[in-house]
Parts: sequence; structure tokens; C-alpha cells
Amino acid sequence: MSDQDPEAPGRRRRPHRVGDLLPEAARRLGLEDELRLARAISTWDALVAERVPPAVGACRLVRLEPDAIVVAVGEPIVAAELRMRALELLDAFGAAPGGARVRHLRLTGERPAGGGPGYRGGPRV
Repeated sequence: MSDQDPEAPGRRRRPHRVGDLLPEAARRLGLEDELRLARAISTWDALVAERVPPAVGACRLVRLEPDAIVVAVGEPIVAAELRMRALELLDAFGAAPGGARVRHLRLTGERPAGGGPGYRGGPRV
């Protein structure tokens, strides 16, 4: 083996960042869509925390569609705020790493995981 061989014993390879290795590992395992959704969820949560702090924990990105993101919202007031800021949020989501350029924000009435602030569980009466 030559001194130029990066795989030669005693020669250290340059370390890789885990984040750089994940996309290829996910592709090989058939988990690309799950990884893309996880990144989108993380991006959405960060955008909401930055731009609509009262909505933190009260909404959750649940699905990516070709032209939309689908967000579960448990409270009508949060849904109204997200609708008012939809263009701003979609622009920021499209520009953020882990986000995607989409045209529509679709809101569902499902309670996000964790229930959001003040949620005690059970049906509303």
C-alpha cells in the first residue's frame, strides 16, 4: 500500500458529519420520505416558535403533499392566526433548510401530539 492511500493502516480518514451521512443511509433503508418529513416537522416547529410563539405546541405539521403542507391544529384561534400568516409561513418554510416550496397550507382539526397548551384530554363538553 502506498503512502497516498487514504485507506492505508495508520492513516486517518477525514471524519464525516452524521447529518451528511443520514440521507444516503435513509435512501438505502427506504426511509427517505420519513427523513424528509422529520426534517420538515423540525423546520415547521422552528418557524412557528420564531414567527407565531403563541402557537407553539398547539399545531403540528403532519403531512407533506406535492403542493401543500398539512398542519394539525387543535384550537380555532390558532388556526385563524396560521391562516392570517399563511403566506409569510409558506415563504419562510420554502426558504428554510429542511423545508419545501409549497403553495398551500392545509389545516386539520386534529389535536396535535401533546395536545397543546391547556389540553387536559377527553372530549370537549
